[in-house]
Amino acid sequence: MLPVEFGLDTFGDVTAGPDGAPLPYAQVIRDVVEQAVLADEVGVDVFGIGEHHRDDFAVSAPEIVLATIAGRTRRIRLGTAVTVLSSDDPVRVFERFATLDAVSRGRAELTLGRGSFTESFPLFGYDLADYDRLFAEKVGLMAELLTEEAVTWLGTVRAPLTDQQVYPKTESGRIPAWIGVGGTPESVVRAARHGFPLVLAVIGGDPARFAPYVELYHRALDQYEREQLPIAVHAPGFVAATDEEAIETLWPHARAAMTRIGAERGWPPLTREAFEADIADGAWHVGSPETVARKIARTLGVLDAQRFDLKYSAGTLPHEAMMTAIRLYGTEVIPRVRELLEADLLEPGD
Repeated sequence: MLPVEFGLDTFGDVTAGPDGAPLPYAQVIRDVVEQAVLADEVGVDVFGIGEHHRDDFAVSAPEIVLATIAGRTRRIRLGTAVTVLSSDDPVRVFERFATLDAVSRGRAELTLGRGSFTESFPLFGYDLADYDRLFAEKVGLMAELLTEEAVTWLGTVRAPLTDQQVYPKTESGRIPAWIGVGGTPESVVRAARHGFPLVLAVIGGDPARFAPYVELYHRALDQYEREQLPIAVHAPGFVAATDEEAIETLWPHARAAMTRIGAERGWPPLTREAFEADIADGAWHVGSPETVARKIARTLGVLDAQRFDLKYSAGTLPHEAMMTAIRLYGTEVIPRVRELLEADLLEPGD
């Protein structure tokens, strides 16, 4: 059985300062660095930063932020949540992450995805009509690049490559790379076909609804005659001293963020009732360390997952509140989840 690991993800959301006004982008980025440093100190395994190109997120170049974090941390692995491969060049993605791997002494990894936001497509000159084709072809090329051997590739979305070497090479010979999936069977099968571990982005509803995708992934790996690969879960959450404090602190910031996104996508405004229902039975892992630990243990169990990444940033949630959540996650939640998982494994035979 693979060991269970624990990560933290942020999108570099533009946060509120003491006066309630949004902080400058530069300060938000510096705060993300401090959050990662704390995560390393309290024993978190992985720190991921997502890529966005819109005004409510500060990080559009996560590799640069991760490289800065690498210089101030010792052991935590550094990755993305997510790299929008469809609107990037896989060769450049490989080069940047191989460089990050060098400066971090082998701690780089990446999660590849199509992204739930589409601002990068017009920004970099891509047509949204090619949404699926861009990702399908570029994932295939990325799988070849990650072998660190000479690449010969022909597609329709970029220039072909013929026996092409790409540099720098990594010391380990391979950068760990995952594919993030929001809930489409085609994406699950694609991850298995190319031999990528799977990240399930559970952003709404009961995590158990993703169980069929786990079964599909295992079946697809078997059909492609690949070894079983790890599964990770990415889900939103927040930790405070008590359940009440966690909910009350998070609510206004989650409401503002989700209501704005909802208005863009035709969803109704987030209500307090829906928010609390999703905490009780849905994707949000929110509450005291004990409450969050029990929910994470359940999520890992029902999805047979080997890693849980808590997306701890939420809209304008202040830096200080996130620092408290990170400390509690590392010092109390993670050890408690391990205890719960160990007890569950040992009970039947003991």
